[in-house]
Amino acid sequence: MAEHPPFDLDAVDLDAFFADLKALRREIDASLGEEDLRHLEKLERWGHVCSGLGLLTAGLAPNPVSAALLGIGRSTRWMLMHHIGHRGYDKVPGVPAKYTSKVFARGRRRFLDWPDWMIPEAWIYEHNVLHHSHTGEERDPDLIERNTEELRSYPKAARYGLLGVLAATWRASYYAPSTLDAWRERPVPAAGDDAAPKEDRTRALWLRCYLPYVGLHFGLMPLCYLPLGPWGVMSAFCNSLMAELVTNLHTFCVVGPNHTGDDLYRFDDRPASRAEHALRQVLGSTNYATGTDRIDFAHLWLNYQIEHHLWPDVPMLQYQRVQPRVKALCEKYGIPYVQEGVFARVKKMVDIAVGNTEMRRNVTGGEARTARGAAPTAGVRASNSKPEAHAVAAPAAAGI
Repeated sequence: MAEHPPFDLDAVDLDAFFADLKALRREIDASLGEEDLRHLEKLERWGHVCSGLGLLTAGLAPNPVSAALLGIGRSTRWMLMHHIGHRGYDKVPGVPAKYTSKVFARGRRRFLDWPDWMIPEAWIYEHNVLHHSHTGEERDPDLIERNTEELRSYPKAARYGLLGVLAATWRASYYAPSTLDAWRERPVPAAGDDAAPKEDRTRALWLRCYLPYVGLHFGLMPLCYLPLGPWGVMSAFCNSLMAELVTNLHTFCVVGPNHTGDDLYRFDDRPASRAEHALRQVLGSTNYATGTDRIDFAHLWLNYQIEHHLWPDVPMLQYQRVQPRVKALCEKYGIPYVQEGVFARVKKMVDIAVGNTEMRRNVTGGEARTARGAAPTAGVRASNSKPEAHAVAAPAAAGI
């Protein structure tokens, strides 16, 4: 495979770049207000409309329209959980409690706000803490190139087939057990966090992940159509099942490529400073098409992955506003800013997963790294240590 030229940290004025990012963050914080809340409520309405129309037509007959609308509605809940769970609206003046990270999808509200396969507290720990603290590192639980190593041991045709099965089922087959495992094995429970389940892993997976979701979406929901007779129940069940496929494929295509591709970096050591951590969020992330609410809603607001990893805890509207300025800053300091259509990024993710291409790893330079004696990143094999076994860098998870 082609050897990529190294990225030289010494060629970037990291301190100046970081200072500009912090100044931009201060502007974001000063601008938070009513408009952010109205924007959030609008996006939630769009999801409710899709779910409502899907439910109204689900009992008529198995049909792709109902399935697509139901699927989009479920994907919208994912989008809301992603940003609210990141504390994106906690600092907005006058925010209702239901849109704060301590209330949304917590306890019984799980089944009102985000009735998905994952336990919300488990997903928050796996994603917000581990993934955001260790993006692109061996400790990142969602590092696709590493997670698909076993896949690449199969014949090439089988790799594509198995990846297709994963795409169609990944929230249940990958994310539910992965987030549960991370949560159960975390070294120190977060203050105020619900205790991780003590029961056997298999029992916890079934009782707290699989059975609630299956019972709600494939049991209770179809039974609501009993007044329409067996045909109505069967139609609703089929549409709910097809909606599951829609949601899995939709989220897989906008989530999976965020940090995967032969033009993005993975890292074999820890950043030497918060400034270098910020730089790595740019080098290891990609954006898709951006700019309007319709485009961004279609991408579940995951098309601003660079800005989101710089500032995980800001409202969705702010990403739309600051994206051009972040891109300009990267151009100013000579930092690669990768932005490409989502389908092109899906292909690059697939190429990494099946072994057609490799991630970039050769980052060189950095006086702080050299001074502390860290191993160079070029050509170094990462350790196989579990992320849960290491202390979590809380400031990194919180962003800038």
